[in-house]
Amino acid sequence: MKLKNFITFEGGECSGKTTIIKDIVKKFEELNISYITTREPGGLPICEQIRNVILDVNNTDMSSECEALLYAASRIQHVKQKILPALEEGKVVLCDRFLDSSLAYQGYARGIGFERILKANEFSLDYLPDLTIFIDVKPEVALKRLQNQDRSSKSDRLDKESIDFHKKVYEGYKKLEEMYPDRIITIDGNQDLATVSRNCVEAVLKYLKK
Repeated sequence: MKLKNFITFEGGECSGKTTIIKDIVKKFEELNISYITTREPGGLPICEQIRNVILDVNNTDMSSECEALLYAASRIQHVKQKILPALEEGKVVLCDRFLDSSLAYQGYARGIGFERILKANEFSLDYLPDLTIFIDVKPEVALKRLQNQDRSSKSDRLDKESIDFHKKVYEGYKKLEEMYPDRIITIDGNQDLATVSRNCVEAVLKYLKK
């Protein structure tokens, strides 16, 4: 079941999701659209604690399966405690990452497989986003952006993955793009961020006018 007004944002590293969601929020406030923003993993105290475990640089021995199940556990808590109540109140939910991230990162890049990830997320499959904005940034472009950023203040377990891993993540997203064309809208993220953000804002507003 896809939940109307549940909008997720997907993409690899340096896709600009954080800035884009902030720009959408500005537009929502101009138009008096009721909303909440949230993220995965996270968005709630329980989920943030799980996030800390997943991203802790000291957890080098964490298996891919353990990682996938931690994401799944955080997700269903997030849905039940935060996303569904907001939708029931008539709010638009803007979520930075959701199930597609698990499919691309753990399912494809980690090699677990889409089917096993879907099985692990069985509790969440009744609560899928109605719209997903995939910000398509080629790995080579993302790498250049990453090199130009100061990463000293932010370094987590996924930041330490190789460029080959992030290329696989990108391949995973491209496969999901083909699998779910009725839900996923692709925005070219290789342009300047202002243009990408404007295109995302327009796509979200067009969806809400349906």
